Order: sequence, then structure tokens, then C-alpha cells
Amino acid sequence: MSSYRKEPLTGQMHVYVSENHRFGTDAFLLANFSNWRKKDLVCDLGTGCGIIPMILQRKNPPKHTWGVDIQADAIDQFSQAITECGVQDRVTPVCADLKQLWQDAPLERCDLVTCNPPYKAYQAGMESQLTAQKIARHEILCNIADVCQAASRLLKFGGRLCICNRSERIALLQCSNFTSNQNDCNSFLKIQTLLRGYFCWRAEK
Repeated sequence: MSSYRKEPLTGQMHVYVSENHRFGTDAFLLANFSNWRKKDLVCDLGTGCGIIPMILQRKNPPKHTWGVDIQADAIDQFSQAITECGVQDRVTPVCADLKQLWQDAPLERCDLVTCNPPYKAYQAGMESQLTAQKIARHEILCNIADVCQAASRLLKFGGRLCICNRSERIALLQCSNFTSNQNDCNSFLKIQTLLRGYFCWRAEK
């Protein structure tokens, strides 16, 4: 824990960040774009330090939120913040591969799935020397199609998937299969310009 730094969110809420797992402004933008509700069951895929689930706890938190990441050290940071903030009853950290999910995952129960996915394709652009940052920034362990398929398994009918990504990836999101059977899904784009070169995307199941 000595390598973690506490970042306050409000007087009661905080997260821990490290060289490997931290956050940017886009996390706040995606959280606000998601329009979560108090009755929602929420799952954040690729949660990292847990910034999005913890943002949701600041005011009118969802009924329950799962934060999923494949990297154990990220989940350790997230877990410590959950314990210190006293939100164990409504936030669950999960160390799992989103392509496989986990035992007892809330399949077809979630109202909202959020994801701030890797912005760059595998081997595109300059890669970080740190493995954790490579995973966060490049599609090494998952891609947008994997995120959409995981969300399809988690969301109930009428549930929403919200993603923040770079503008050049809009076409890729449009081509990704949100469900295995498109006849069962009413997918649509709602794009909101957030920062230069970034957008938020939403689809409904």
C-alpha cells in the first residue's frame, strides 16, 4: 500500500492511485454521461483503481455496483478504498476476465454497464513500457467487441451500455455486435462530444 496515493473525491469518498493504475478526466465524464439511477444494478468493466464505481457512490449511489478488472493489483487498490469508505454493502470488487466473467456474475440482471476501454488497437501507436499501462491503453487482453459481448451477457432487457472512446473509433463501435442476436437488441448511438477527440457512446439492449 506504500506505493498507493489517496485521491479524494468528496469529503467521504476517495480512491487509491498508483503508477500502474490511475485515472483521467474521461472517467468523470463517462460516469456523468451514464445517468445512473438509485435503483440500478451497475457493472464497470476494466475498472482499474475503481474510479467509476467510487464516483457513483458520491451522491444517490446505485443499488449495487460491481467493478471488474483482470489485474489483481488494481483490484487491491479498489478494495482498500471500498473498505475505508465503508461501502462494502453496495460495491463489490471482482478480479476476473471480462471475456469469461465470473462465477455468480449478475447475468441478465444489470441495468447499466460502463467501460472506459483501451483506446488503441493492439500494436497501434507507441506502447508504454509498463505492462499494466499497456493493458489499459492498448487492446492486448480485450477489444471493443469483447466489451460489447460481456455487456450483452450482463444486461437485462432495456439495460444500457455506456463507453467512452476516441472519435476515430466510432465506426468500430458501430460495427461491434452488442448481442449475439441483433433481433433481440435495439442498439443506438448517442454521441456526446466531451473533450477534443473523445466521445461517449450508449447502446440499449
